[in-house]
Amino acid sequence: MKQTFQGAKPRDLLGERKSGGLRLHFDPSVKLEFHGAKISSDGGLLLMRELDEALGLTKLAETLLQDSRTGANIRHTMTALLRQAVFGRLAGYEDTNDAERLRFDPTMRQIVGGRAIANLAASTSQMSRFETEMLSRDANVEALADLNGKWIMEANRRSRVSDLILDMDSSESPTHGHQEGSAWNGHFACTCYHPLFCFNQHGDLERAMLRKGNVHSAANWRSVLEPVVARYRDAMLKRYFRGDAAFAQPELYEYLEAEQFHYAIRLPSNDVLQREITHLTKRPVGRPPLKPKVFYHSFKYQAKSWTRPRRVVAKVEWHHDELFPRVGFIVTDLTRQAKNVVRFYNKRGTAEQWIKEGKLAITWTRLSCHGFRENEVRLQLFSLAYNAGNFLRTLALPRKVSQWSLTTIREKLIKIGAKVVRHAKYVTFQLAEVAIPRSLFAMILDKIAQLRLAPETG
Repeated sequence: MKQTFQGAKPRDLLGERKSGGLRLHFDPSVKLEFHGAKISSDGGLLLMRELDEALGLTKLAETLLQDSRTGANIRHTMTALLRQAVFGRLAGYEDTNDAERLRFDPTMRQIVGGRAIANLAASTSQMSRFETEMLSRDANVEALADLNGKWIMEANRRSRVSDLILDMDSSESPTHGHQEGSAWNGHFACTCYHPLFCFNQHGDLERAMLRKGNVHSAANWRSVLEPVVARYRDAMLKRYFRGDAAFAQPELYEYLEAEQFHYAIRLPSNDVLQREITHLTKRPVGRPPLKPKVFYHSFKYQAKSWTRPRRVVAKVEWHHDELFPRVGFIVTDLTRQAKNVVRFYNKRGTAEQWIKEGKLAITWTRLSCHGFRENEVRLQLFSLAYNAGNFLRTLALPRKVSQWSLTTIREKLIKIGAKVVRHAKYVTFQLAEVAIPRSLFAMILDKIAQLRLAPETG
């Protein structure tokens, strides 16, 4: 039988009512009480809010997002709503339905700021209107896509960046039901959306785009890549691009060459390429060694669709228990040794790891709205949450924990129990030190303070 709470006040649902506690059979002396507005499970989000303030992240949104609301009774600003949407997702609350309980959470109220501190954060209905109505307008959808890049530029001002390496890749976002734009994708063998991502070498998500499920892996690459390239056009950086065989397109080569981007892109095999390495595809004489034998070869090649010849690097790898060699080709304008070109290209595999992190830690594949535009907004909010977490990792974590995954960051840094004690002039968040030592928390705050006080301008 389903329980109802007719006549109860909202705070009663969170245990604020002074009723009897719950008892445990194994130890009758233990009593359980629930105080939802006084105790938080996400005390570590205060670190994120501090980082947000130091870098000016959500403040940047004030100049980009358009708020059509009028009147003096607006409870939460666009910036406050954005904080709740982004940092809530970073903490693992991927659905606006979670807002109904989060609105009482003292940490979330402190992060949102403004009226939320003394009252409540935004409710489910307020967050739904924010995401599905306000952010879904054309101007705001484009602003959200641009916001990730502006955040990254602010992060770059705090660190010494000498080069830029862009990795582009796509992934699947499985759908269920009849969601607008979803379609069967034979490569992933599921009904899905097919988003496109562009990362830099630090794991920052430069730009993301939601696409229909049945498009080619490289479709709309210009829409994603061109705004990123434009942002860095005047920067004094060495620029590189890496992509798998889906991005082996002459239009892309020519674009990168015109923009002075070096590139290494996997090239699908064909008969002409195979003939160039015939001398390497004959099994070596003698007993095959246990350790794979690897050969490299570099040559000029021009496909029929190309306007000129380009360098191709081949890798031929013989394994003792395999009859035929493993062969791969890379088209590139790099002049380094063939072995080093392959080594450089192979590092693009980290982009797949970052996509995996986004799926596991941020759950950015949870695009459950019916409308395509609404899901596009959700993807951008998940992307902002991902970047906020990555900034914490790359800019503020001490060296001994700098390799933490975003999942570990959420579990060890964000999911910290906190009891809130309010006084007349200040608020104390009593954090559970069993979760994280005070010394580590202090070191992180110190590094964030340095970002605020001494940003790099180079």
